[in-house]
Amino acid sequence: MAIFSAKTLIGGLALLHISLAFFFITNPSVIEGQSLVYVIGEAMGMPQAGNAFSTPSPASALTGVVLLVLGLTDLTTLSTPPEAWLLSHWPAQAPLRVFLFALLAIGVFATAPATAAPRSDPASRLSHPRTPWVGATYGTAAGGAEALRNRVLFTFAFVEFVAWYWLWTVVRDEAGALVAQKLEKAERERLDRLD
Repeated sequence: MAIFSAKTLIGGLALLHISLAFFFITNPSVIEGQSLVYVIGEAMGMPQAGNAFSTPSPASALTGVVLLVLGLTDLTTLSTPPEAWLLSHWPAQAPLRVFLFALLAIGVFATAPATAAPRSDPASRLSHPRTPWVGATYGTAAGGAEALRNRVLFTFAFVEFVAWYWLWTVVRDEAGALVAQKLEKAERERLDRLD
C-alpha cells in the first residue's frame, strides 16, 4: 500500500504546476532562488540561468501559461470516474512523462555548454562537474539551445521524472487493485444470481 494515493499525487503535481505557472508569470526569480534548485544545480554542476529569470519575459509568461494549462488539465482528469483516469488515462500518460522527463534531464546534464572549460581528464565524465561562468554570450553559441542547460530546467526535469515515476508505480498498484475489486464484485453478483 502506497503512502499517498494516485489521486493525491496527481492533485499535488497539478497544484505544483499551477504554482510554478503563477511564479513564471509574475516573478520568475523566485523559482531560481529556491534552495532545491540551488542544491541540485550545484551538485550537478549546472550553470545559473543568468538574467533569464530576473524579470518576467515573454518566454517565462509562455512557460507559465503552458504549466497552467498542464496543471488544470491534469486536475480535470480527476473529476472523471476512477475507471477512466486510473485504468486508461494515467497508465498511458505516466510512463510517457517518465520517459520524456528522464530524456530531458539526461540531455540537459550530458550536453556541455560552449562556455565550459574542457576537463583535464576526459575519462572521468561522471566526476563532479565544474560549474561554468555564464557570460553575455551564453545561449547564443548553439542557436539558443545552450540556454536550456541551466539548473532551473534540470531541477524541474529531474523532480518531474522522480514524481512521475512514483506516480506510475502507484497507478499500476491501484489499477490492479481496482480490477481485482471489480472482478470480485462481478463474481459475487454472478453467484447471487445463481442462488
